[in-house]
Amino acid sequence: MPLDIQRIKAICFDVDGTLRDTDDQYALRFERLFRPLKIFLPNGDVHHFARRFVMWAEGPGNALLSIPDRFHFDDEIARFGDWLHRRGLGGKNHEFLLIDGIRDLLEALEPEYKMSVVSARSRRGTMAFLDHFGLTPFFDVIVSAQTANRTKPWPDPIFLAAERLGVQPSECLMVGDTTVDLRSGKAAGAQTAGVLCGFGDEEELMALEPDVLLASTTDLAGLLLGG
Repeated sequence: MPLDIQRIKAICFDVDGTLRDTDDQYALRFERLFRPLKIFLPNGDVHHFARRFVMWAEGPGNALLSIPDRFHFDDEIARFGDWLHRRGLGGKNHEFLLIDGIRDLLEALEPEYKMSVVSARSRRGTMAFLDHFGLTPFFDVIVSAQTANRTKPWPDPIFLAAERLGVQPSECLMVGDTTVDLRSGKAAGAQTAGVLCGFGDEEELMALEPDVLLASTTDLAGLLLGG
């Protein structure tokens, strides 16, 4: 179904791979890991192999993230993660990378649409990224893994975002780079936009029949604002 732009009153953004450039960040980590396998790879292209591995692993990874949520102990895990972080035991802080053009996009959309973040990550991690780049003021609502009763791919986060934004779920556009994002949006009755600047590839995203598929999140400006 073609995107019905006139129906959109609010936009829900995923974070990783949609606003934040985690795709290349994760790929570089696995590239170092797979470097000893270079002689076994086609053309010795470790970077391509690492990127494909990250894209393949994203689906099962999101499924694993949903298990604590399904059994209602995600809040306990989040509190334990915060406890580790406060004591410096949570591992290294990851470098935050912003997809090129995202700030310009948000500045352009802000006067026309209500906007929210709908992320399956922890609130601490989500807010750390948004605050790092000064993006928090662009969003009227921020939904993390612990905000709704169930996280993506369930529709609950979008239901909650729509309620707090004062719109109907059907008036939302869910923007994300994975099948988990698209499934959540469709289950909520929202329109969906898949983006290819993150983990998902064209074939798997098109299988979910998004209302539109874009090369990058930043292409929303031309689509929604006509420029």
